[in-house]
Order: sequence, then structure tokens, then C-alpha cells
Amino acid sequence: NYDASTKEPRVLPTKLPNLLLNGSSGIAVSMATSIPPHNLKEICEGMLHLLKNPEETTVDDLMKYIKGPDFPTGGTIYDNNAIKNAYSTGRGGIVIRAKANIEERKSGRFQIIVTEIPYQVNKSDLIAKIANLVRDKKILGITDLRDESKQDIRIVIELKKEAYPKKVLNQLYKQTQMQSTFNFNMIALIDGGLQPKLLDLKQILEHFIVHRKEVIRRRTEYDLKVAKARAHVLEGLKIALDNIDEVIATIRSSETKEIAQEQLIQKFKLTEIQAKAILEMRLQTLAGLERKKIEDELAEKLALIQELEGILADQQKIIEIIKTETEELLVKYSDDRRTVINPNALGKFSSKDTIPNEPVIVMMTKENYIKRIPSSTFQAQGRGGKGIIGVTTKEEDEIKVLLYTNNHDELLFFTNHGRVFKLPAYEVPQSSRQAKGIPIVNLLQLGEGEVISTILSTQEQLSGDYLLMCTNKGTVKKTKVEDFANVRKSGLIAIKLRENDQLNWVRQVNQGNEIVIVSREGKSIRFNEKDISPTGRSSMGVRGIKLKAGDHVVDLDVVKEPENAKLLVIMENGLGKASPLTSYRLQTRGGSGVKAANLTTKTGKIVGAKIIEKITTGDLIIVSKHGVVIRLNLHHIPALGRTTSGVYLMRLKQGDAVASTTIVQNLDIEEVKKAETQTTLTTK
Repeated sequence: NYDASTKEPRVLPTKLPNLLLNGSSGIAVSMATSIPPHNLKEICEGMLHLLKNPEETTVDDLMKYIKGPDFPTGGTIYDNNAIKNAYSTGRGGIVIRAKANIEERKSGRFQIIVTEIPYQVNKSDLIAKIANLVRDKKILGITDLRDESKQDIRIVIELKKEAYPKKVLNQLYKQTQMQSTFNFNMIALIDGGLQPKLLDLKQILEHFIVHRKEVIRRRTEYDLKVAKARAHVLEGLKIALDNIDEVIATIRSSETKEIAQEQLIQKFKLTEIQAKAILEMRLQTLAGLERKKIEDELAEKLALIQELEGILADQQKIIEIIKTETEELLVKYSDDRRTVINPNALGKFSSKDTIPNEPVIVMMTKENYIKRIPSSTFQAQGRGGKGIIGVTTKEEDEIKVLLYTNNHDELLFFTNHGRVFKLPAYEVPQSSRQAKGIPIVNLLQLGEGEVISTILSTQEQLSGDYLLMCTNKGTVKKTKVEDFANVRKSGLIAIKLRENDQLNWVRQVNQGNEIVIVSREGKSIRFNEKDISPTGRSSMGVRGIKLKAGDHVVDLDVVKEPENAKLLVIMENGLGKASPLTSYRLQTRGGSGVKAANLTTKTGKIVGAKIIEKITTGDLIIVSKHGVVIRLNLHHIPALGRTTSGVYLMRLKQGDAVASTTIVQNLDIEEVKKAETQTTLTTK
């Protein structure tokens, strides 16, 4: 040790590379080291792969197992390219973000809940920093800050009613240690702890494997030394037992112990150690069973000696021991990683190369909870069925928007306040049909009282000539799609609203199309899109349908081929019908319209209307307020007259009602093959 009074271990013979497992941080003269901690399971798997393929393995191969640092404090790290660069060169930086969710309280206000913070960030210092920023008015919109941590971290940040939760969270990431950078500098001492060197990921594991080989060799040499020493003693005892009468006579005739020891060495050609062991032997050893124990132990030691000598003579056996011990640790101690890895760099969220372009359904509730589920979740049923239960919503919430789209499509989110946001479909978190989803404020910067009223699915760019908008009170507006080519993260104004009116419907429309608007009280109007003059984003629009007091619009759709089209109307009690569109006369916009259905207490009010063209093939999905879903083929919906009440499309339980509807169009054969090919390539 430091004062040379005692000895201390020079090497700790660990079975795993603690340099990677626990990380290391230190500063010396003219150099420093900074190595992050890693996941035990991933380290074991990486080591096993390197042991099996020592020459061919590259850093890229190891990263299939060791995906990145795994910090005990969790969080999210970004950019696979940055991680690869750090592992390949030994130097680099990766961004770590705290885990934070935006949650809505019963009062309607939002709060940010922080449950994980970046590695080596002091929680108290972080809270003090946030408090100082709020005090200095560098971050606005925060009303309260609490530390509710017990065993797990929980920092609660209360927001003002008018605050934009997503905007406040981004400011916290930018101005506090909720977002930090861990800088790799993987310098370690090699050559017996004497030579500092910058190492990449493979080199660290290689040096550790060399260390393990030396540990196992020295351990085996020690075990061999102990086994040989014991076997030597046992061989002496066996000689004594084989000649027990002569041994006893020799000992009895000797005057002293020393003389007896010398006589035994001479007569039986024993070593001093063997002779001493015979003299110390107890009389009970003469029993038959005790004699058998000595013989068995001797045979066991001789077999062990042979095995240990075989290990020392064969390098491959040492490698197999390393594999076996590593696999034992993997089984006994492995656990899931805590730190989430986002493969993209911050600000470059493009996962199209890793997510297959599969058809999905995006569901949103009236309380602004959203989720993405596979379109195959709901299988087609016959007309009049009861549907399947399992679309879970927040208490006293109901499904509002049900959108059929593809993972790679862009979604335009229009709010009741007349603003529009843009987000790829794959960024909406995928959930099961039983999950209630997440608040949309985790994805978009919504204001006080602002909710998503409609979602529009597009390809790389909008395909129509115009975007047609319709409000709750029947105001319509047509704006060129070019005006929505670039949508900021903070949103764009889509329409200027009159007092007490809300934007609820947006559709793509081309020149020559017709428009159908249907009201809750059973009125519908059909007119040409030419009746609406195109205006800019900040205009108000014109009257589309004249409504009676207490009535409001429930749906709007666009017609491409009116002579072959049908108007599908769905009532709140589960009834519906499809009537030829030609039975609805073409009018000019602004009129009162004509009767769309015969409404009674049995049917309830109209809740949805869809245009079915001749080329439309697919299914109708109906979701009730209680979360029951039915999917039925459009061919099963009967064609009835314009003023009829319709038939049961879905039978509802007492107290339930239809909440939303959507049409899921079938993919053609080429589209299916394309989606399957994309999925296969992504999996490979």
C-alpha cells in the first residue's frame, strides 16, 4: 500500500468489464477519462459475440448488442450516429433529455411531470435553476414548482391556464439541465495499468478479455497448486494405510517424534510433508469408511489435476470458461435498459427508414387524447352487429375523430380556434385498442381551451387544389393548398372565426367538385365548389348552409362523380342508410337544404354523413360513446330513399350512442405488396 506496510490487491478479478458497466470519470495530469455506464445484459451479449468472432467483429457488430449507454437515472439519449462515432473513436458527445409528460388536471390546466433526469444532474440544483428562471421571467407560464419525489423522482411543474405546455417544456429543455450532453473520452490504463490510451468499444472489450484470460490462467494455476499439494498428502496417507502395522511399529519404536518422522521417510520413501501428515493422522482414519474417503478424495484430486492441466495447455478451454461464466451472469443479473435511445438527432425526427408504411387508424377523443393503432385491429362484421368492446377512453370522454391513414402520411391537425399544426402519423404513439392514448398537448403547442376538431391525412404534399373548411354554424371557406405547404411548430392561422363559432371540418377539394353539408336536425345541402371564392388563410369565409336556431353542422364531404355517388347518413341510435346523391338537388350555397332523413325518437339525430362514390370500396367503422366499435363492409349498407329512417347498422346498449364514423378504404393488390415489401426490408 502507500506506506509499504501491507499489501493491497493490484488487480480486481471481476467477471465483467466494470469500466463499461459502471462507467468511469477522472482527471489526471494533462488527461482525463469519461466513460458512461452500460447495461449488464448488453455488455454480456457483446462480449459473447466478440468471443465467438474475435477477428471479424467490428464496432458496428457490437452495437447490435451494446446499443448505447444505459444511465441509472434513465432519460432519453439521441442520435445513433453520435453514439456510433463515440464508440468508434473513443470520443464524442451524446444528448440526454429528462423524461417529462404533459398531463391535464380536472380543472383543465396542465402540468409537466418530470420522472427521470439526465445522468449526474443534481435534482435540487435543477429545481433551483427552474425557480430562478421563473423568478427572472425568462420562462413564462409556470405558476408552481414542487418536488414530490419519494423513492422515484417526481417533479411537478404547474402551468398557467393560458400557457402552451409544449412550448414551456421546450424552454425547460433549452435553458436547464433537463437536457445535457455526456462527452465520451474513453481513456484507460493498459499494459498492467501503466500506459494510458484512448480506446474504442472493441478495444476495451478485447483488453478485458485478455485480462480475463490472465485471471483464469492464474486462478487455474493456483487451484492446480492447491490440488497437487492435497494429492501429495493423500498419497502419503494411502501409503501409511496400506502398511499400517509397519507404520505403527516404526512410530512405537522411536523415542521422539522427530526420530519417528525420519524413520518413516527412510522406510517408505515419503517426503517430510507426507511423514508429518501421517504422524498427525487420527486413529479414526483406520476405520474402513474413513479409509474409503481418503481413496475417493485422492481419485477426485487426481482427476481435478488432469482437468486443470488441460485448461492451462489449451487456450480455447480458457475462452470457453469465459463464455460460460459470462452466460451465467447474463441469466442471473440481466435486466431491461432504463435509458431510451432515440435513433435520430434532435430536430431531425425522420423515422421513415425504420417504420414500415403500414395502414393505421388514428383515434382522438373529445378531451384531446390521441393514439395510433393498426387498421387490422377491427375485423369486419355483418350489419346490425353489436361490435367489439375495448376502445378505452378517459372517464366521461368519447371518441371524436377516427382517421384511416398510413404511417408515413403527414397529418394536418385543425383546431376549433381555426389554427393548423403538422405532424407525421408515425409520431403519434402507437397503442393497443384498450389504451386511452396520450394528451395531444404532448405533441402540439395548443392554447387554453383549444382542442383538435379535425385531422387531415396527406401524402408528401397536399393533392387537391384547395382546402375546404366548414364551421359549426355552416360557414365555409376555400383556400389554396400552397398556403399550407409550410406549417410552423407553433401552428398557422387557417381561418378567422366569428364569435361563438368553431372550425370542425376540413377537406381537400378540386375544381369542379361538389360539396355536401349535413346538419344534426336532418337538413342537407349540395352545391358546386365554384360557389365559394378562394380566399387567404386569415379570412372568415361565407355562408354554406342556412341553419335554424339550435341546429348545427355534423359533417361535410366532397363529391367527385355525383351521378354515381351515394350519401351515407348515420344516426345517433345506430341506424343508417345510403341514398343516391341525385335525389338531393343541386342548389346554390347558403340555402336551407333538403331533408336528408326521417328523424324520429327511434333514430335520434344525425351524427355523421359520408359520400360513397362508385369506386369506393372498403368498410365503415362506427365508434360509440362507450368505446364499442363495429366495422362493416359498405356493400352491406342498404340503398334507401332520401326521406327514410334507415336500418340498424349497429345495435347499441341502453344509454349508448354513436360518437364518430369513418370509412376505411381497401388497398389494391399493388399497394398491399408494396407495404409487405417495406415491412420485410425494415425487419431485415
